[in-house]
Amino acid sequence: MVPLRRAVGRVVTALTAAAAVAACGSDAVSPLPAQPRGPSPSASTLPSPPPTPSVTAGTSRSPSRPPSAAGRPVPVPPAPTRTRGTPQRPTPPPTTLTSSCLGAVRYDLPVADTELELLRSLCFATGAVLRIQGIGPGLVTVDRPELVSQHYEAGVVDIRFVRPGTVAVTIPKDDRAHTITVVVR
Repeated sequence: MVPLRRAVGRVVTALTAAAAVAACGSDAVSPLPAQPRGPSPSASTLPSPPPTPSVTAGTSRSPSRPPSAAGRPVPVPPAPTRTRGTPQRPTPPPTTLTSSCLGAVRYDLPVADTELELLRSLCFATGAVLRIQGIGPGLVTVDRPELVSQHYEAGVVDIRFVRPGTVAVTIPKDDRAHTITVVVR
């Protein structure tokens, strides 16, 4: 089985090299240093130029480039495609969430340990849960109940955002009502 794999690997390597040579054209490949160049009219008057690197230099065996330990030639790295100084600005696809918007996560909000005045807005993906801990039953309200599924148990209110939209969540603390605007995408 192993000799068959080696034979298939050699055939694939040979076909890849042949395809690379065919794709570049016959004039894009220079002969190896040991092979003589074809006769030219000025060959006797001009010294022959030094050989140029071949496109298939990574696939041919030469004394200057030894094969790797596995017996395969060492591949030549591709040339860079960008010029220096050209800024690369990746544009996120329109379906991905921005960095300021969290995914479908559970966001724990302990009322006793959080300064609610500093928390004005949040952004979640549909399916996220805002878990408000340390609050009594019926104290947390939402302005758009059709966009959420709300559940209370043992001092914890879970608000699951089931549809996209904007929901204002009101949490009472220290005789004040704090509103957090939640954008759901």
